[in-house]
Amino acid sequence: MTDVGEPLVVLKDVNKHFGDLHVLRDINLTIHRGEVVVVIGPSGSGKSTLCRAINRLETIGSGTISIDGKELPEEGKDLARLRSDVGMVFQSFNLFSHMTVLDNVTLGPIKVRKVPKAKAVERARELLTRVGVEVQEKKMPAQMSGGQQQRVAIARSLAMDPKVMLFDEPTSALDPEMINEVLDVMTSLAKSGMTMVVVTHEMGFARRAADRVVFMADGEIVEQNTPEEFFTNPQSSRAQDFLSKILAH
Repeated sequence: MTDVGEPLVVLKDVNKHFGDLHVLRDINLTIHRGEVVVVIGPSGSGKSTLCRAINRLETIGSGTISIDGKELPEEGKDLARLRSDVGMVFQSFNLFSHMTVLDNVTLGPIKVRKVPKAKAVERARELLTRVGVEVQEKKMPAQMSGGQQQRVAIARSLAMDPKVMLFDEPTSALDPEMINEVLDVMTSLAKSGMTMVVVTHEMGFARRAADRVVFMADGEIVEQNTPEEFFTNPQSSRAQDFLSKILAH
């Protein structure tokens, strides 16, 4: 486990409604630099909404979210700048289908960070090696497996040198045999000290890689603890119920 640093992502009294549905209820959560926080809970508990709110892909009704001491603005250039500090990996791989793997990874650094092309390519190749798809750099996304595409998506996010990485159920669209290759990359990323917020159904990953498990139900954070404590000794009846259902299989 890493020694965690100062607060990096801070959510204060965050609320969000979809119509009559109160999907985030008074969320207070602080994620420290270098910390790996895994968010789990039943479907519809607000996990993905929480994850997407951290980089304003979802707007919030009330409360504040700040990243590295700066509050997230509503829109405009400041938001784009802050967003570039937050890497995001989704269920779907969201790669540009008309571009090669290498071009997918170098696009952001060249266009947004104004990195010279040669330097961006060098860095992209390092990252593709790190996620284990370096031999695929000239391929188009459609020529790769889902697991390979998701690893490219992780490399693409890392190429922006983000302060924090958000993962919204990154393995849920993958075939079972590809899940581990993505989780292995995420585990090594966690060990390297990257600040990560991961929404996932993969309890093995939560146990192995998390510094803290946050359990959500009905839009609320019901309980949070170390993986060891949470999985062996859940405090709330909601968490006990959830774990008995998933760990029984």
